[in-house]
Amino acid sequence: VLLCVLCTVFFSLDPTAVLLTPLVVLLARRVGVPPWPFAVTVAWLANTASPLPPVSNLPTPLVQERLPLAPASFVGLVAGPAVIGVVVPCAVLLLVFRRDLRGGFSPAPARAAEDTVLLRCGQGVLVLLLPALVSGIPVALSATVAAVVLAVLFAVRRPDGLPLGLVPVRPLVLAMSLFVLVAAAHAQGLDAFLAPVAGSGEGYLELRRLAASGATAANAVNNLPAYLALEPLAGSPVRLAALLIGVNLGPLLTPWGSLATLLWIERLRTLDIRIRWTPLALLGLLVVAVMLPAAVATLRTGSGT
Repeated sequence: VLLCVLCTVFFSLDPTAVLLTPLVVLLARRVGVPPWPFAVTVAWLANTASPLPPVSNLPTPLVQERLPLAPASFVGLVAGPAVIGVVVPCAVLLLVFRRDLRGGFSPAPARAAEDTVLLRCGQGVLVLLLPALVSGIPVALSATVAAVVLAVLFAVRRPDGLPLGLVPVRPLVLAMSLFVLVAAAHAQGLDAFLAPVAGSGEGYLELRRLAASGATAANAVNNLPAYLALEPLAGSPVRLAALLIGVNLGPLLTPWGSLATLLWIERLRTLDIRIRWTPLALLGLLVVAVMLPAAVATLRTGSGT
């Protein structure tokens, strides 16, 4: 859980889905425990742990840029909802999968790294990247430099570790298509259509209404287009934070709710894990129904509105 949260906050939800899904599945298989509870934990926390800066989810830095708040003040605003976004999914997963998680296991013997030079260099890039992400340097610049350095390292030391299959073409094409669709809808007057749905106040019911609108739109299309569609209707810091809660914590019902979920599905397919989406969506609906009102209540209490 801690690894999922840290990876999401500092490297965004998509790397969490891409990197940690095979890690937890293969580790679970290696020690002889069911991989499904751990795979679902990665998928859910990749989304629900993403309100916190500096990276986490693209709507998060977009909201941070729009708010006239210092980074510490922004963290204070969304910290409470972020805690709810971690605690509630984990509590539900522990309850639902309690039988699978009982007992212990015998860890397999550790294996030495195949390329210690590549490992140490990768660790060095990580050590330098983490402080750069919170230093004020543009996140895109820090991440791009780190990615280029790692790509060069792999190209030199392990060229077979960079197959074209690593590029998630289908999820990216779908996400880009949704962005174009939202832009076209805005040009046709989407704001006027959504205004009665999203409301305009800052009371608890109004904020919950906006968060629910964000969650519904995220599950219908995708969380980033949903945020871009509703952002013009969230004109204050607390309303922007409520929208952030909806689009980040809400997309647990549909495969296309976030790019991270699409990437997670792709990784599970390569690992020969079959997904039964209907039970997972119903479980996600339960989590969102509990988590969203609690997160909005925490937001309103912390904001003092």
